[in-house]
Amino acid sequence: MKDSRSKAALPLAVRRDLAKLGHDISVARRRRNLPVAVVAERAFVGRNTITRVERGDPGVALGTYASVLFALGLADRLGDIADPKGDEVGTALEAERLPLRAR
Repeated sequence: MKDSRSKAALPLAVRRDLAKLGHDISVARRRRNLPVAVVAERAFVGRNTITRVERGDPGVALGTYASVLFALGLADRLGDIADPKGDEVGTALEAERLPLRAR
């Protein structure tokens, strides 16, 4: 498998988070006593792709991760990943741009 520059440029923290996500998906699959082949069939991907997902491979499409999470019944929290209500940095930047007084 060929690594691209974009994969190599991923920050270490992001690579760790993807590895944790993959591990968590693997644990969820094993807790449900589901073979890789069954999850692959439910997510409409190949068994090798499930293995890559469980390793946290950054080359796997986000949609594939979402399909696997859905197949495991864990997709309900996907919509909250970038929720503006939880964006502390964005909120702080917005507050800095507010005028000091109204005219």
